[in-house]
Amino acid sequence: MLKKLLLAVVVVLAVFAVFVATRPSSYRVSRSQTIAAAPTSVYSFVADFHQWEKWSPWAKLDPAMKTTYAGPVGAPGSSYEWSGNDKVGEGRMTIVEAKPGERLGVRLEFLKPFAATSSSEFEFVPKAGATQITWTMVGHNELMAKAFSVFMDMDKMIGNDFDKGLSQLKAVAEAEAKAPAAAAAR
Repeated sequence: MLKKLLLAVVVVLAVFAVFVATRPSSYRVSRSQTIAAAPTSVYSFVADFHQWEKWSPWAKLDPAMKTTYAGPVGAPGSSYEWSGNDKVGEGRMTIVEAKPGERLGVRLEFLKPFAATSSSEFEFVPKAGATQITWTMVGHNELMAKAFSVFMDMDKMIGNDFDKGLSQLKAVAEAEAKAPAAAAAR
């Protein structure tokens, strides 16, 4: 009886391992938002890591989070490091490509709760007096990430955060865009 049970467990684990191995080797999460502000204005909130507190979906999850900034603001090499509670973990973002008002590429390194490296890209496209911003993250799935993906879809897990962040970015950028007009009307 014990042999049959052990054999059944081994077979189930082998089938699961084969299934996990067939999972996609990469993931991609992408969300877009139209913001009633110029591309250069929207870009400034994303390219300057000091501005992320105003709109990032993770910024308020840990009020005691420690942050460190390095490098020239908005330029390749500029980085933002954070260390916080289990909701935000620990990691670093580094700008790898900067085309003001057009595109920003970021290398995203998670250190805790698990080590992983991804690439994020922000594209800013002028659209009828506004900006269409697209936030995309791509990454590679190692064996453990493939196993995790059986139970949790990265698009569902992170996509909602991207939607929230873009909505908050929209509110901040549109409020700033309206401020000069409101001041001129006084």
